[in-house]
Amino acid sequence: MPSDVSRSSARPGGSATDLAAVWAVFTDMYEAYLAGDRARIDAHLDPEATVWDSATPQLLLGKPALDQVRAQRPAAERAGGGPVEAGLTAYDQVIDVFGELAVCRHWLRIDYRDRPSGLLRNTAVLRRAHGGWLITHLHEDGQAAD
Repeated sequence: MPSDVSRSSARPGGSATDLAAVWAVFTDMYEAYLAGDRARIDAHLDPEATVWDSATPQLLLGKPALDQVRAQRPAAERAGGGPVEAGLTAYDQVIDVFGELAVCRHWLRIDYRDRPSGLLRNTAVLRRAHGGWLITHLHEDGQAAD
């Protein structure tokens, strides 16, 4: 997964350290997803985060709502019998830092072993917490892959 932040934009500002730290939230979260490490994913989410998940129409309000959606996913998918991801590539990030808040926009390409790739357009709001960044809102938007 690319970890290069050189393409990041810091409009209206942001230190290289903050830009790298915000981007690291997403790269680590996607690595954790591929490893099946839900606790590591959840460590990047504010427990009260709101999520527009690409697989459900309603706004999810907090981790309990996210966990309900996770539990409702098809049993085959949860057991590893659904589409098998061959890799995730996050790229074209645009990050803005506003003091204790950051906004990160990026693309996520999902490569599957048995089907065409998918694309998600993501926008997230993060807050600085305990020396790191937590996602307080995430909006995933599915797009047609080229």
